[in-house]
Amino acid sequence: MLYALSKSLGSEEGFAEVKACLTSPLAKLVTWGLLSGLLYHLVAGVRHLIMDMGVGETLEGGKLGSKIVIVISVVLIVLAGVWVW
Repeated sequence: MLYALSKSLGSEEGFAEVKACLTSPLAKLVTWGLLSGLLYHLVAGVRHLIMDMGVGETLEGGKLGSKIVIVISVVLIVLAGVWVW
């Protein structure tokens, strides 16, 4: 992705090449996969920050927190899929 950014900022021809490449279904799938991993990591990181403040440190709280992370992540991943496609 950084290579594509560098190439697209280099010239108009480079931008056109990157744009053509990123409109393919495979590139969209890869982009969506990368965004999915990053979104899950973000939501789980926020959960850990909340746990560092002392909220949800019990076994029941941990189980509930993990379910909430999965639900929020799925919603964000679906929204990212809509945005990418």
